[in-house]
Amino acid sequence: MTRLCTLVSGSSGNAVFLSHGGTRLLIDCGVSGSLARSALAGIGERCEDIDYILVTHEHTDHTQGVGVLSRKFDIPVIASKGTWDGMNIGKICEKNKILFEDYAQMDVGGIGVTPFDIPHDAAMPTGYRFDLGARSVAVATDLGHISDSVRAALSGCDAVLLEANYDADMLENGPYPYYLKKRIGSASGHLCNEDSGELAAHLVRCGTKQIMLGHLSKENNSETVAFATVARVLERCGIAVGRDVLMGVAPRYTSGAVIAL
Repeated sequence: MTRLCTLVSGSSGNAVFLSHGGTRLLIDCGVSGSLARSALAGIGERCEDIDYILVTHEHTDHTQGVGVLSRKFDIPVIASKGTWDGMNIGKICEKNKILFEDYAQMDVGGIGVTPFDIPHDAAMPTGYRFDLGARSVAVATDLGHISDSVRAALSGCDAVLLEANYDADMLENGPYPYYLKKRIGSASGHLCNEDSGELAAHLVRCGTKQIMLGHLSKENNSETVAFATVARVLERCGIAVGRDVLMGVAPRYTSGAVIAL
């Protein structure tokens, strides 16, 4: 069985758990090691059993606990060369430092892992597609816009963790300073709810059956607003949540619903 689950999700920290065929992966660990341990325990898993950590980019809400877990539990860390150059996770064993310089598929514990370019203000940031025999899932957050590489990588996946970071009106009228609003709303910032809905509609047309909305802004979004906006966009496209696709929202501080395939 394949299990995909967010452990935490949002601007305050991100970590995703994926297991398949006996291999257990973390995608990012943007919280402390102790919080990661607690979150994993909440879904019946242990840090000791994680086989690899894959990192999407160097920002601390994705990397805070990566070095700690790697050192304490001897876990290999996989990331792009750009991410390795930008990450500040302390020294880890050379044997546990795995880097890639292109977007070719890798075999990671029997899972076909394909990194793909994401439009974000980081050094070679990546999303990941996981091919699991007849099934595939993907993690795609920190998207400034819907690029061709993102669309191509996600098309045909059975389940996708998809960013719905902010509501455009809430961002515009919220407390953030102008420069930060511009960064978030830029083509290398984050994905708004409306655009997330447009991409979700494309994915459903390509066969996606389960979508988890994630990486929500605490100040500029809410679970209710994100879900309602994406559902409304899907409805405009003739797609009904519950009939044509299952959809949920990843909680900020606790583990989300486990997607089982």
